[in-house]
Amino acid sequence: MADIHQRPGPGGPAPMGRDDIAGLLAGKLGQRRPPAEPSPGPAQPVPAGSGPAPAGPSSAPRLAGLPGAIPVGWDVIEDLQAVVSKQLSDNDPDKLLEEADRRALAKSLVRTAVADWAAKYAQGNPPLSDDQETAIGVAVFDSMYRGGRLQALLDQEGVEDVMVDGLRAHVEYHDRPRQTIEKVADSHEELITWVNRMARLSGHGERSLTQATPMVGFRMPDGSRVTASLLTTRPSVVIRRHRIRRHGMTELVQWGSINPILERFLTACVRAKKNILVVGGMGAGKTSLLRALGREIPPDERLTTIESDRELYLDEPGPKPGPLTFAFEARQSNGEVRGGGDKAGEITIAQIFADAALRYNGTRVIVGEVRSKEILPMLDAMSGGGSGSMCTLHVRRPHAIIGRLVQLCTQAGMNTETSHHLIAASIDVIVYLTYLDETGIGGRKHRFVSTVYEVHDVVGEGGRPVTTELFAPQGGELRAVYKIMPTFIDELELTGLFDRQWLTENPYGAWLGPLQTVRTR
Repeated sequence: MADIHQRPGPGGPAPMGRDDIAGLLAGKLGQRRPPAEPSPGPAQPVPAGSGPAPAGPSSAPRLAGLPGAIPVGWDVIEDLQAVVSKQLSDNDPDKLLEEADRRALAKSLVRTAVADWAAKYAQGNPPLSDDQETAIGVAVFDSMYRGGRLQALLDQEGVEDVMVDGLRAHVEYHDRPRQTIEKVADSHEELITWVNRMARLSGHGERSLTQATPMVGFRMPDGSRVTASLLTTRPSVVIRRHRIRRHGMTELVQWGSINPILERFLTACVRAKKNILVVGGMGAGKTSLLRALGREIPPDERLTTIESDRELYLDEPGPKPGPLTFAFEARQSNGEVRGGGDKAGEITIAQIFADAALRYNGTRVIVGEVRSKEILPMLDAMSGGGSGSMCTLHVRRPHAIIGRLVQLCTQAGMNTETSHHLIAASIDVIVYLTYLDETGIGGRKHRFVSTVYEVHDVVGEGGRPVTTELFAPQGGELRAVYKIMPTFIDELELTGLFDRQWLTENPYGAWLGPLQTVRTR
C-alpha cells in the first residue's frame, strides 16, 4: 500500500480512501515502526576537582569523550579567537560583507591561524595530527559564531536540554537518562561572559546578564532557547535544544505522537478553520504539534505568529508551501524602569496583539504560548472572526484545562461567568498531549496525544463550558482512541480530507504499533 502521507495533492495531503483505511484495519500500517534514532553512548564526564588544563595538546579536555573534544586548554582557543577576530575586523572594518561571506572569511582565517599556531607549537612538542588541528579550528569558529565551549554538548544526538548550574552541566536526552558534566567553565564570570556573547550573536544585544538585569532570555544562532539568571545560588543557564524545526504531521505519525486517524482529523480541523488549543505539561511536545498544525494552513492565507521567544519558525520555508507569515517576537526590558513602573524597551505579547498583529489583517493568529493577560486578546480574536487560530497552554492535567483558562481570564480582569462564555464562544478543539518519561527505569521519553475535546458554544451545569471527549485513552491504551463523533463532522468532510466512516470502522484507533514502554499495566 502506498504511504498515505506522501501522496501529492492540491494544497495539501490527499484524503484517505477506503483502501487506505482497510489497510489500517488489516494492520498493514501496524507493522511499520518509527525510524530508529541513533543512541550514542553517554559522554564521559571529567572528574570533579580537575584543575585548569595547560595550554597544550597533552592536556585533558574539559568535556572529555564528547564530539569535537579539543586537545588543548580553552585558553588557547580564546587566544586564537582574539587573533582571528582582529584579522576579521582588519579585513572588513566597516562590516560591509554579507553574513555568509563574513563567516566564510572567518573560517579561512581560522584555518590559517590554527596552522600557524600548530607549527610554532610543534617546534618544542609532538606535532598535532590533522584531526587535532581540525578540532581546534572547529572550537575557534564555534567560539565566534556558535555555542562556544558548550557546543560539544549541544552537538550530541538526542539532546533536549542543557542545564548549567555554576560550572556543572546537566544534559537531558530524549532517549536516555540525564548526564552530568562536572566542569564546563573555569569560573562564574566566564559563564556570564558566555551568556552575554551568545545574546549579542543572536541579535539580542539589548539583553545582557547583569545585576541590573539578573534574568535574560534569547535565542542562540541555531535557534536553541536560552534562559539565564543570577537570581539562583550560582549563575545558571538552561538551553532548550530544538532538535526538529522542519517537521510536519507526517513526522509526528512516524514518531508516535499521533496516529493516521488523528493526523487526518487534526489536519481537517485546520482546513475547516477550527480554533485549536494545544495543551499539556512541560516538555510534552506542544510547540512541535503547533508547528506541524501551522504547516497545514493553506498557502493562500495570511498568518500572524506571536511568541515570547521564537520557536515556531513558520515564516521559514517548510516541507511544503505555507501562508504569508509575519512572525512577531516579544522583547524583554533593558532593565530600566520608568516613573510609571513601565519597563523601558519591553514589548509584551499582549501589546503586540493589540498594536500590530491584528492590523496586519491576518486570517489566522497563532500564539506560541498563552501565559498571562494575552489570553483575552487571543480569545477575542478567536471569537470575533479569527477562525482557525491556534495557541498552546501549559496545563498539568486534562481536567484542569478549563479552570486554567478561567484563572488567566480572571487575572486579566474578567469575571468568572464572562470568562466561561468567552471560552465557549472561542475554542472549538482542545488537544491534550501526555509526556511519559521512562529514561530513569531503562525506557525512553514518550510524547503523544492522549485526549481530544470538542468545546461546545454553550455553558452547562455550574456555568462552565460544555466539553465532549472525542478521543481518549481506553481499553488499556494510554493514547487517544476514538469515542464519539464531533458535531462539526460535516465541516471536516467538506474539506475533502476526512471521512466519518474511518471513525466508525476503526473504533480502537490506528496507532503504528504498541507504545514501547517498560511500565507494567
